[in-house]
Amino acid sequence: MRIRATVAAVTGALALSAFVAPAAQAADAPSARSEFSATSADASAGAAATLNVTFSNMKVNKGKAVVVGTSAVVAVPVTYSVTHEASLDTSAANFASGPLIYKGTSVTSPSNMIISDDPGTCTAASTTVLNCTATIHVRPADGDLANADAGAWTAGGLAITKGGDTKTQGGLGGLKVQRASKLTVNAAPEPVKKGKTLTVTGRLTRANWDTNKYSGYATQPVKLQFRKKGSSTYTTLKTVKTDSYGNLKTTTTATVDGYYRYSFAGTATTPSVNATADYVDVQ
Repeated sequence: MRIRATVAAVTGALALSAFVAPAAQAADAPSARSEFSATSADASAGAAATLNVTFSNMKVNKGKAVVVGTSAVVAVPVTYSVTHEASLDTSAANFASGPLIYKGTSVTSPSNMIISDDPGTCTAASTTVLNCTATIHVRPADGDLANADAGAWTAGGLAITKGGDTKTQGGLGGLKVQRASKLTVNAAPEPVKKGKTLTVTGRLTRANWDTNKYSGYATQPVKLQFRKKGSSTYTTLKTVKTDSYGNLKTTTTATVDGYYRYSFAGTATTPSVNATADYVDVQ
């Protein structure tokens, strides 16, 4: 489920994902949770209370930034633990938990929130601890993200019982959600005479989540690098800034055969990227 709303909506979303579809396989493996066999109506019945459970050890995307483009769905793996009272029925027929990520200072009033599509799978490590895995799917083509969402996010967790008791917990670690970047390079003329001037052009773009297209990343420092033929090491020749459209253009003197590329170090909202190198034959 993808949510731009309150925690109340989030717990309702988990109830829908967890309680609607049948799960015959759950009877064979009570320690593993996939989907509930009850209905969402059952989940909302009765007086809801706060569950006495605690989330911990949450790791989102193996600690790496979540990089999102303009159309492809990004599957974000999550692992976490849930500590609960020994008396709590955590079977698939009664209990579900899942991870979430949110933008903002509080899990109760986020500017954006994305939760896992399913209740995940948990294994009982003891009578009071579950070790769980789940996946959060980020769908940029469905409007999950706006450009303003790029940068720092926070992980959290939520749990719900068949009776509608819930627990939402935030502050479970920080992560970055970044706009995917692309970088090109072209060195000309090819081939070139030794000692003559090469003109190196390129463009730095990044995902625009407001338009679902890639757009130029303006006024960013990008390194022009060179690797001599037969070498594995790039040397930085100079640093060039992109123009208002993300374009790059500079010149350098051709000396020996080798590869030219542009290299962008990245920012808090955009990951680093290297252009595919352009080989130049110097005659």
